[in-house]
Amino acid sequence: MKPIKCLVTAGPTREYFDPVRYISNPSSGKMGWNIANAAKQKGWDVTLILGPSQLPDIDGATTVRVVSAADMLSACEKYFPHTDILIMSAAVSDVRPKVYSGQKIKKDKIDFNPQLEPTPDILKTLSLKKKSQILVGFAAETHDVMHYAEEKMKSKNLDAIVANTVGSEGSGFAADENKIDLILRSGEIVDFHKASKSRLAASLIDFISAKFFGGRRPQDRQ
Repeated sequence: MKPIKCLVTAGPTREYFDPVRYISNPSSGKMGWNIANAAKQKGWDVTLILGPSQLPDIDGATTVRVVSAADMLSACEKYFPHTDILIMSAAVSDVRPKVYSGQKIKKDKIDFNPQLEPTPDILKTLSLKKKSQILVGFAAETHDVMHYAEEKMKSKNLDAIVANTVGSEGSGFAADENKIDLILRSGEIVDFHKASKSRLAASLIDFISAKFFGGRRPQDRQ
């Protein structure tokens, strides 16, 4: 049986003002890394696109390390056409400096009202190129998590989305535990109780495998 080809993104992106200053977020990449590892343990053919992180490569998987949102999009576009499922768990920075300085900006020259511009919308871009691929997004929110997750799923033509509450003590960014719910396009909601990221990742991959592939080969999906 041909293995399922799985593309996972994880970690933050960094959007640099100059060689030493950047916009980013506290994502450690642990959730996405564990998802990629669980998919590999499931026997899937895994490619992990990993933003700046101290996490190691996954044995038997392809790990591609990137820095910016543009880098991540470029890597995703390379692998997406040959992918059966994309799980977009990376915490991509929404904005980047409009102007980049190739040299460190001296303190007395810092612009305290810098111009910003949107970073590429990776999920939206890939959804427009979607053929038979399954797209699973992540919505990391501090409030109204389910509402924002459902909006994101619809606007980006996703098959499912993970609603991830961040900002709570002991879970979310950089923590070893997490609390997630999976929302399907059908409206079904699967509640995953708070647990370690490794356990959640295994449970999520088990559910996705049964729901979307059901033991069939990827090319046999309707």
